[in-house]
Amino acid sequence: MSRPSCPRCCRPLSHCLCVLIPRLSSCTRVLILQHPDEVGHALNTARLAALGLQNAQLQVGEVFPELKAWLADEAYSPHLLFPGEGAAILPLTVSEDTRPLLLVVPDGTWRKARKLLHLNPLLAGLPRVSLPAGLHSRYRLRKAPGEGALATIEAITIALNLQEAPACFDALLRPFDALIEGQIAAMGAETFQRNHQRT
Repeated sequence: MSRPSCPRCCRPLSHCLCVLIPRLSSCTRVLILQHPDEVGHALNTARLAALGLQNAQLQVGEVFPELKAWLADEAYSPHLLFPGEGAAILPLTVSEDTRPLLLVVPDGTWRKARKLLHLNPLLAGLPRVSLPAGLHSRYRLRKAPGEGALATIEAITIALNLQEAPACFDALLRPFDALIEGQIAAMGAETFQRNHQRT
């Protein structure tokens, strides 16, 4: 028998995170494209990010027939947040296109994110932006596959902080930090220190 869960944050009612989730406004519009395998993930930080931002939407799937319509809003300049050849490092400087960004963010493992780009050619054709080098994840319970490997909510928070400075979006990370602390508490301090504490 499954435990009752919160219909908003999808966490067990005993561990609901809604009180920690902000409702932040941003000039940047965020479109998160989540691979279906991520929906049942214990963290599912993409959902937390979408809930915490007023100007964001979360779509789940592998192929997105509506993508052309989502990218067609002429009020925004669409860019893909994904590293690659020719990707501009955030923040973007003022150019001839002064529109705010529509930041399209694939959510999944690197392999799944690349699959989303392969299955949706419009994504692959977007101008790319990426985060500066040398960033490290706050997720202390998992060894990152490489430098710059961040949870989706971390990548979105950093991207918005860079692009919309001096505005600060760190409040987005409150439920993420609470999830991590809850997992550490559940495993016990001794187990955490033995298996995950950095020396």
